[in-house]
Amino acid sequence: MAENYSDTKRPNFLFIVTDQHRADHLGCYGHPVVKTPNIDSIAARGRRFDKFYVACAICQPNRSTMMTGRMPSLHGVRHNGVPLDLRQNTFVDLMRLQGYRTALIGKSHLMNMTPLEPRYGRPEPAAGKAPVPEGFEHAVPVDHDSEIYDQEHPKNWLEGSDFEVTLPFYGFDHVDLQTGHADQVSGDYTRWLETKYPNSNDLKGPENSLPHDYSAAQAWRTAIPEELYPSSYITEKSLDYLDNHVASNADDPFFMMMSYPDPHHPFTPPGKYWDMYKPEDMPVPDSFFSNTQPPPNVAWAHQRRDDGNQVTSGQGLFAAASEQEVREVMALTCGMITMIDDSIGQVLGKLEDLGIADNTVIVFTSDHGDLLGDHQLILKGPIHYDGLIRVPFIWADTPDRLKQGVTAAVSGTLDLARTFLDRADLEPYYGIQGRSLLPEIGGAEDQGPGCALIEQEDQRDYFGLAAPIRLRTFVTNRYRMTMYHGHDWGEIYDLQEDPSEINNLWDNPSYVGLKADLMEQLARQQMALTDFGPLPTKQA
Repeated sequence: MAENYSDTKRPNFLFIVTDQHRADHLGCYGHPVVKTPNIDSIAARGRRFDKFYVACAICQPNRSTMMTGRMPSLHGVRHNGVPLDLRQNTFVDLMRLQGYRTALIGKSHLMNMTPLEPRYGRPEPAAGKAPVPEGFEHAVPVDHDSEIYDQEHPKNWLEGSDFEVTLPFYGFDHVDLQTGHADQVSGDYTRWLETKYPNSNDLKGPENSLPHDYSAAQAWRTAIPEELYPSSYITEKSLDYLDNHVASNADDPFFMMMSYPDPHHPFTPPGKYWDMYKPEDMPVPDSFFSNTQPPPNVAWAHQRRDDGNQVTSGQGLFAAASEQEVREVMALTCGMITMIDDSIGQVLGKLEDLGIADNTVIVFTSDHGDLLGDHQLILKGPIHYDGLIRVPFIWADTPDRLKQGVTAAVSGTLDLARTFLDRADLEPYYGIQGRSLLPEIGGAEDQGPGCALIEQEDQRDYFGLAAPIRLRTFVTNRYRMTMYHGHDWGEIYDLQEDPSEINNLWDNPSYVGLKADLMEQLARQQMALTDFGPLPTKQA
């Protein structure tokens, strides 16, 4: 074993993020089938949060909140398709400026990573009105048309390209980038794969898949072998980074973010992970079999399935064709999760081998969940069931500050930035939101507001509504309430008595008082999360 590498009291950080990974799909969170011994070992020696919620239930907005410590309505990434403005400070920026070496290995998705045109834009000028002059199109000018925001665009990694992201990249001074999902990941991974397997496009996609008997939408048995799959790229690059950091005899600690594109759909676990789990062993949620009348949004999805009009090939949620389809995507998701767990195990072993494990804080979470059969739905969208909005969060501190156990403190993505900065003994920038979770990590009772606010907008046309769809969800220790802009219907569920969220209390006359109370709490939380910046320069 190498000599202990800890010539500073400032800790290192290993921040592990998965993609579209609901909380209940880990062994330490009670899943009866999936095997995640390495992630479970982090939870066993640290603090596991049972009520950790996203700020938005889709990738770009929640990842932007993760990085800035600010709600989507403040940092401006309200839905996928809006890049995080480079003028926004991130907590990683601050850590880098304060002496941390910073690395991103894997998925960023802080910029747009597809060439697809937006689904809506600025309205056409009204008849007889002069169009807005250039530069005045927006109330607050943005420069998102600049090429600097194209750094995650797939055009950059076409054959023969030598493109490199501009550093620092949202605070990261080392980047091994992945974009996309499953076996169709691009970015720096594309070149790595090509050096190991020339003409590597012949391995990707359903057209090159190996024979299989699964019928689920977006499920194919990838021809990419385990050792060349995107999760293995993250393993190799992470091990290399740690080796190089120690070999450099650097006095500075590191902040390394390992960000996996899995278990996000398409469902393409490679090699042994494809059939590691059997569909018949997967526990289908109780809500799948519910005969209770669903709210209008869920009923719309069911109707599109029954009419044969739903789209199952894209990013939007859809209703499962059958119980078997749900079981298949669950089994394949579990295979992808176990592959991630095996990767994490290798990195944990490297920390031990290098003698830096005792000075490294290990944190695990995900950017959002997946409906995975809840109410017969799959993937994600503006329907905020627990499987979509609640994600795992595990914090394993250094041995001198380690506190084991589980906390029911209501918390979420909004709290991450301030918690990292607090643990690094760094004063945050003005305007950061959320709170430090170090008290709960240290074993204290819930110190927070006891609630979480989730903001979401969507470009897609759901429920027969015109985009952008706008909704707000408010979660307390016991209840979840969701309201849809422009509509008088909504959702209220008693999570204690009805954890499967089957009985909607919104129109129940016995709960009028509860609805009013929750609405008041929501209004107060929105006031609390109003931007307090910029600071005044004078009294008047």
